[in-house]
Amino acid sequence: MTPSQKTRQRPSDRRTRLTVWVALSANLVIAAAKAVGGLVTGSPALLSEGAHSVADTLNEVFLLASLRRSRRPADRRHPFGYGKERWFWSLLAAVGIFVMGGCFSFFQGYQALAGHHGAPSSRYAIGLIVLVVALMAEGASLLRALYQFRAQGGAGGDPALRTVIAEDSTAVLGVVLAMSGMSLHLATGEAAWEAAASFSIGLLLVYVAYRLGREAREQLIGEAVDPALAARIRALLAAQPEIHNVAALFTMRLGPDSALVAARVDLVPGLDSEEVELVSERIKRSVAAIWPQADQVFLDITEAPVGDEG
Repeated sequence: MTPSQKTRQRPSDRRTRLTVWVALSANLVIAAAKAVGGLVTGSPALLSEGAHSVADTLNEVFLLASLRRSRRPADRRHPFGYGKERWFWSLLAAVGIFVMGGCFSFFQGYQALAGHHGAPSSRYAIGLIVLVVALMAEGASLLRALYQFRAQGGAGGDPALRTVIAEDSTAVLGVVLAMSGMSLHLATGEAAWEAAASFSIGLLLVYVAYRLGREAREQLIGEAVDPALAARIRALLAAQPEIHNVAALFTMRLGPDSALVAARVDLVPGLDSEEVELVSERIKRSVAAIWPQADQVFLDITEAPVGDEG
């Protein structure tokens, strides 16, 4: 395999990989601390947050796999490359958040309402300390992800980075909910506060899973590029002096940094085959110039009927 055929990793991919590793490391330590704290205190809210962090940890593993596999070069079976792997693994992450995080949190909320957890004890102080440490760690991971997001101008279509931001944001909010539920339970003796916290964490995770899953679904089905960008590409094609009419324009995202552009255009009459080929190559370069991610450009060229030049 020649160097040009090997998988190339963009600087943004390396930064995203580092961001995912930071989130994975934070979640791994936090998941263990929350799980131990939840078992020691018997707090349903803390156990819900433990499940939340376990789900996030496994999801970060999925995202690392997506970063590696999506950069594989195109081959005979996959001529447009493996960019859609990003969204496949993002979909798995959404399922993980829903099942391991959301459903378990609902279960803990039910357990609290049913009275299956004992009264709060002095051990709750240990759980609250764990949550304070978790809040600082999750916050640091979130700041790292947001910094990269801004540095990349919004991260474009990188689902791995957006998934990390979504996970870290919900993790911070989930910790706040768990701390509130535990504190109110400890102050009032009412387990309903922790049940409410567990249900709230579950709803939050289900919402995030839905958003991530819906986006992954749209991209895997084959979503077009942004309408504004499609309009720019159509305008560029229509502005070419050799193009009489843009009959149709089709676009589809193939990955975070790859897209297909296919256009059916009518050329002005009188061009010979050599001129048509030169015009076609120049138009393809022009499209790639305004949007470098358009690495798959196809033109279906026909000649406008003579006398139909207005």
